[in-house]
Amino acid sequence: MSYILKIYHSAADLPEEWNVVIGNHNILLSGEYFRALENSRPQNMECFFVGFFKENDLIGGALFQYLNFIQHKTFQKSEVFCTIRNFVARQLSKDVMILGNNMLTGQNGFYFDPSKITAQEFILLLNEAVIKMQNEIRKTSLVIYKDYQSNFLKYFEGEKHRKYFRFSVQPNMILRIRENWKNFEDYVNDFSKKYRARAKTAKKKLEGTVKKEFGLDMIRKYQSEMNVLYQNVAENAPFNTFFLRENHFESMKENLGENFRVFGYLSENQLIGFYTMIINNKDVDTYFLGYKKDCQKEKQIYLNMLLDMVKFGIDNRSERIILGRTALEIKSTIGAEPTEIFGLIKHKNFMINPFLKTIFPSVSPKTEWIQRKPFK
Repeated sequence: MSYILKIYHSAADLPEEWNVVIGNHNILLSGEYFRALENSRPQNMECFFVGFFKENDLIGGALFQYLNFIQHKTFQKSEVFCTIRNFVARQLSKDVMILGNNMLTGQNGFYFDPSKITAQEFILLLNEAVIKMQNEIRKTSLVIYKDYQSNFLKYFEGEKHRKYFRFSVQPNMILRIRENWKNFEDYVNDFSKKYRARAKTAKKKLEGTVKKEFGLDMIRKYQSEMNVLYQNVAENAPFNTFFLRENHFESMKENLGENFRVFGYLSENQLIGFYTMIINNKDVDTYFLGYKKDCQKEKQIYLNMLLDMVKFGIDNRSERIILGRTALEIKSTIGAEPTEIFGLIKHKNFMINPFLKTIFPSVSPKTEWIQRKPFK
């Protein structure tokens, strides 16, 4: 059976049936989400979409992102060590092509109709798409397959992927919502005494702060402040591959509507923190957030955000809250558990490629952390 692969440069060019076949199964591969990306993508990012056809039927789709690191500082701190790592990163990865979504954690790079094609077959098609992108768009220093679940690794063991180095950095923190949690109180009551007291203390520290859900008008009103608070958090991270444009949250709300939620914390009519979430069928994908540094310790804003995200997930009758791969320890204190995810990486220089196993850990550092167990 022959397959046809088509590259789309814009979400406007996607076939009419794209969402029926692909986007409805994962909103992060929907035409609406791709439009939001197009309108507000980071300055160093380009996005392309690939459709896979069996005869004339669309059976799957994939997201490719090109990242340019020539002028972008991946390591934000000014220490000499970070300057050296920025230099090394730029030399090794001036231009990167990612099969997947570099703005989110998780397996959000592709979807195929399982009734039309097997996993073994579509992994080979993804490899064809990688080659097509490199030949028809442009060749890059690095090619990365991003964030695959462990049960997919067996499909990457063939000859086509032998030159790729398999890596795992940080796990994806996921909270699975239990059936007995009918409301937030049920969730807190499942904590041990120590963590129940911790949650109550955090809530008390936020007294006097007003929490509001932001619609599109409120996002537009506060987007400059939101961008400053986002930068406060982003610039504190040791490793960043992009920075959001100021209009990103506005574009997400315009395109995703009720599936994109924004909540702000206001103290004396000033925005001191916010968080965002994407409703993805039965999952809640936590998205970007920000807060004032001088309020964080006093009001425990971040912990309160995590607890409020859980409350939203319970009230929304979601099954999982996808919390991502940062701040692992504090996320474990609210019940999230690590799920290992993997990637594949290959350098175009055949002399450098064999040494990626040695080079990669120094460019993409792994954080040591302690997993907490909050439940009885």
